[in-house]
Amino acid sequence: MEGDLQRTLGRNLRAHRQKLGLSQEQFAEKLGYHRTYIGGIEQGLRNLSLRSVERLAADLGLCPADLLSESRLTTPPE
Repeated sequence: MEGDLQRTLGRNLRAHRQKLGLSQEQFAEKLGYHRTYIGGIEQGLRNLSLRSVERLAADLGLCPADLLSESRLTTPPE
């Protein structure tokens, strides 16, 4: 379905941010992004290029697949 990957990335990014215990503003500042940009990604409103996904993943110390995969970051480990 169109936009599913954007929403998955947004859910995974939000889960990672919440796991760190940071607000959107704190998270954005730590990464060097604007708060509204992070908010747009989390809401699935931003259509990121693959290069942007790679850059964001690198900034987070994650593999790009972790951001794009359903439930990799949102499901608690067993």
